[in-house]
Amino acid sequence: MRPVIGDYDEYYQQYIDLVKGDDILKSLEDNSHYALNVFNSFPQSKGDYSYAEGKWSVKEVIGHMMDTERVFAYRALTIARGEKTPLPGFDQDQYVINGKFKEHHLYELTYEYRLLRESTLLLFKGFSDEVLNNRGNADGKDVTVLALMYIIAGHETHHVNVLEERYMNY
Repeated sequence: MRPVIGDYDEYYQQYIDLVKGDDILKSLEDNSHYALNVFNSFPQSKGDYSYAEGKWSVKEVIGHMMDTERVFAYRALTIARGEKTPLPGFDQDQYVINGKFKEHHLYELTYEYRLLRESTLLLFKGFSDEVLNNRGNADGKDVTVLALMYIIAGHETHHVNVLEERYMNY
């Protein structure tokens, strides 16, 4: 099952389009293995590398991916549980600044990412098919639980692609 137009803001179409197939749990699991291989391909000494002035470092990209997964998984959890209160947005740049990811070792962030994904998968596996269509409001926009799951997967794919295309050719 895939989300349909109207289950999410049109901005997120770019991420949902990156998710292959209709089994979101399998996609999230497969994506995590691929992402970990990409993360592990960077030597520890390149964790602070960025491909251009003002761009995030490898460690900051990974940190951003984790922050986004946490925020969107929380949104999915609250909407799955029937929350009707609108959920706030978040400023990704402030999160990266305040995350101080450059102070961490790349291998620590990689390990944290793996544990986070395992936790996210366990959460999502506990969702019944009925709650996948639950609709809530996040950052002023309507969204379903299923769409949030797809957005997490597509957002991850987007950033892994960026790491491969722009960070590996240093």
